[in-house]
Amino acid sequence: MTGDEDAADTGPDADVTETDGGERPQPHTVRLELVDEPGELLAALRPISDNGGNLLSIFHERGNLTPRGRIPVEVDLECPPDRFETIVEALRNEGVNVIQAGAERYGEELSVVLIGHLVDTDLSDTLRRIEECSSASVSDISLNAPEGREDVSSARLRLATRAGETEAAIDAVRTIADEKELHVVEPLTEGTA
Repeated sequence: MTGDEDAADTGPDADVTETDGGERPQPHTVRLELVDEPGELLAALRPISDNGGNLLSIFHERGNLTPRGRIPVEVDLECPPDRFETIVEALRNEGVNVIQAGAERYGEELSVVLIGHLVDTDLSDTLRRIEECSSASVSDISLNAPEGREDVSSARLRLATRAGETEAAIDAVRTIADEKELHVVEPLTEGTA
């Protein structure tokens, strides 16, 4: 037999791709939120391929916007199970807002109210920093600034959190609010009364 004949496999699993670790790739779905700017979709897909993911489909909901004015994108990919978390982490490290990753869903929801000079202390920065806390995603915001940007304003934030990580999300909001001298009206949670 020649070396070429050794490479040909006609067994029942001959058409199944295996990774270097021997694990078969599995399908996963990642739901993202992207800014509506040229190149954002391509930049969001790069960490997937760079970390061993194979794109299966992309549903880019250009006509719809999330409450924060971003475009929802659903990406179906295939990768070995041990690489999926690496891909999700790489997306987050690139600043991509990951709303859902496979079975990981933001299953709990809570609302907090921030009061203070929200506009002057850069509300966009506040929201970005909450999003960087991997336990929460801002799903909705309502801002009330009756006296304009120079005066005290309030914002109701609805946060989607991972199951069991509500306290971590509230801690992140508290830390940011303390730094910016904002007041937080927290929801009642189990154990508080």
